[in-house]
Amino acid sequence: MNKVVFVQAYFAPIGKNQVVKVPTGEKKKGLFGNETDVTRDETRWVQTGFSDTLVDTVRLEKDMQQIVENLNKDGYEVVSVTSVNSGAYNYEYKKEAGAAWGYSYGYGYSYTDGLMIVARKP
Repeated sequence: MNKVVFVQAYFAPIGKNQVVKVPTGEKKKGLFGNETDVTRDETRWVQTGFSDTLVDTVRLEKDMQQIVENLNKDGYEVVSVTSVNSGAYNYEYKKEAGAAWGYSYGYGYSYTDGLMIVARKP
């Protein structure tokens, strides 16, 4: 008995280092007796989005590990793992003053969309 499982790959998060104010847990009295939190500046990595070219291989490895462990627990043995690739490209059609100039093609690229796992029960 065979079983096929697809492990979805996700794009890697991207971001930047940003200075944020972190409360220290201390309080200080203000000018009119009001208490305010004491903060300190700390540099933290903040996610701003996801890459459109780089696959999150750390997450893919963890997802695959979990699926293989579940298959093994259910009595299956992994026979093969195959990557599934997808691709992307970009083009632009320009038309000005009633005259079309044609197409402008950019370079395409491929990325791992996921992994196909085939397992069998001995």
